[in-house]
Amino acid sequence: MKIPLSRIAHGRSGDKGDTSNIGIIAIHPRHYRVLVREVTAAGVKQYFGDLVRGKVERFELANLGALNFLLHESLGGGGTLSLRVDAQGKTLSAALLAMEINVEDSELADIA
Repeated sequence: MKIPLSRIAHGRSGDKGDTSNIGIIAIHPRHYRVLVREVTAAGVKQYFGDLVRGKVERFELANLGALNFLLHESLGGGGTLSLRVDAQGKTLSAALLAMEINVEDSELADIA
Protein backbone atom coordinates (compact mmCIF):
# COMPACT_ATOMS: atom_id res chain seq x y z
CA MET A 1 0.00 0.00 0.00
CA LYS A 2 1.04 3.62 -0.38
CA ILE A 3 1.30 5.96 2.59
CA PRO A 4 2.74 9.44 3.09
CA LEU A 5 6.27 9.35 4.48
CA SER A 6 5.00 11.36 7.47
CA ARG A 7 3.28 8.22 8.85
CA ILE A 8 6.66 6.70 9.77
CA ALA A 9 9.10 9.63 9.86
CA HIS A 10 9.64 13.24 10.75
CA GLY A 11 12.06 15.71 9.21
CA ARG A 12 14.25 18.77 9.53
CA SER A 13 15.70 20.96 6.84
CA GLY A 14 17.95 23.91 6.29
CA ASP A 15 20.56 25.21 3.90
CA LYS A 16 24.12 26.10 3.14
CA GLY A 17 24.39 28.38 0.14
CA ASP A 18 22.40 26.96 -2.77
CA THR A 19 22.21 23.47 -1.24
CA SER A 20 19.26 22.35 0.84
CA ASN A 21 19.79 19.79 3.58
CA ILE A 22 16.91 17.49 4.54
CA GLY A 23 17.04 15.02 7.40
CA ILE A 24 14.40 12.27 7.52
CA ILE A 25 14.23 10.40 10.83
CA ALA A 26 12.29 7.20 11.49
CA ILE A 27 9.73 7.66 14.25
CA HIS A 28 10.45 4.12 15.40
CA PRO A 29 13.79 2.35 14.77
CA ARG A 30 12.11 -0.59 13.01
CA HIS A 31 10.97 1.75 10.22
CA TYR A 32 14.51 2.79 9.29
CA ARG A 33 14.81 -0.13 6.85
CA VAL A 34 11.65 1.11 5.08
CA LEU A 35 13.22 4.57 4.73
CA VAL A 36 16.40 3.07 3.28
CA ARG A 37 14.40 1.01 0.79
CA GLU A 38 11.85 3.63 -0.26
CA VAL A 39 13.44 7.08 0.04
CA THR A 40 16.24 7.04 -2.51
CA ALA A 41 18.28 9.92 -3.89
CA ALA A 42 16.74 9.33 -7.33
CA GLY A 43 13.24 9.28 -5.84
CA VAL A 44 13.79 12.54 -3.96
CA LYS A 45 15.20 14.19 -7.11
CA GLN A 46 12.16 13.04 -9.09
CA TYR A 47 9.76 14.13 -6.34
CA PHE A 48 11.08 17.70 -6.28
CA GLY A 49 11.36 17.88 -10.08
CA ASP A 50 12.63 21.16 -11.51
CA LEU A 51 13.09 22.65 -8.03
CA VAL A 52 16.39 20.74 -7.77
CA ARG A 53 18.70 21.58 -10.66
CA GLY A 54 21.75 19.73 -9.32
CA LYS A 55 22.30 16.26 -7.96
CA VAL A 56 20.74 14.76 -4.85
CA GLU A 57 23.04 12.91 -2.44
CA ARG A 58 21.83 10.53 0.28
CA PHE A 59 23.71 9.67 3.44
CA GLU A 60 22.59 6.84 5.72
CA LEU A 61 22.82 7.37 9.47
CA ALA A 62 21.80 3.96 10.77
CA ASN A 63 22.81 4.74 14.35
CA LEU A 64 20.27 7.59 14.32
CA GLY A 65 17.65 5.80 12.22
CA ALA A 66 17.88 8.66 9.75
CA LEU A 67 18.70 9.61 6.19
CA ASN A 68 20.28 12.91 5.23
CA PHE A 69 19.84 14.40 1.77
CA LEU A 70 21.76 17.20 0.10
CA LEU A 71 19.80 18.83 -2.73
CA HIS A 72 22.35 20.76 -4.78
CA GLU A 73 21.26 23.85 -6.70
CA SER A 74 17.84 23.80 -5.06
CA LEU A 75 17.49 27.28 -3.54
CA GLY A 76 17.69 29.65 -6.49
CA GLY A 77 21.20 30.77 -5.58
CA GLY A 78 20.84 30.73 -1.79
CA GLY A 79 19.42 32.97 0.92
CA THR A 80 21.02 36.24 -0.14
CA LEU A 81 20.46 35.80 -3.88
CA SER A 82 17.21 33.89 -4.24
CA LEU A 83 13.83 35.40 -5.01
CA ARG A 84 12.05 32.30 -3.71
CA VAL A 85 9.65 32.57 -0.80
CA ASP A 86 11.64 29.90 1.10
CA ALA A 87 15.23 30.78 0.13
CA GLN A 88 16.65 28.73 3.01
CA GLY A 89 14.74 25.53 2.32
CA LYS A 90 13.12 25.46 5.78
CA THR A 91 9.88 23.96 4.43
CA LEU A 92 11.41 21.30 2.18
CA SER A 93 11.35 18.58 4.84
CA ALA A 94 7.61 19.11 5.30
CA ALA A 95 7.19 18.87 1.53
CA LEU A 96 9.20 15.63 1.38
CA LEU A 97 7.13 14.10 4.20
CA ALA A 98 4.13 14.26 1.85
CA MET A 99 5.88 11.92 -0.61
CA GLU A 100 4.08 8.59 -0.88
CA ILE A 101 6.06 5.42 -0.23
CA ASN A 102 5.25 1.73 -0.56
CA VAL A 103 4.91 -0.35 2.60
CA GLU A 104 3.62 -3.78 3.48
CA ASP A 105 0.72 -4.09 5.92
CA SER A 106 3.02 -5.97 8.31
CA GLU A 107 5.37 -2.98 8.43
CA LEU A 108 2.53 -0.82 9.76
CA ALA A 109 0.89 -3.31 12.11
CA ASP A 110 1.59 -1.19 15.19
CA ILE A 111 0.85 2.28 13.75
CA ALA A 112 -2.47 3.93 14.50
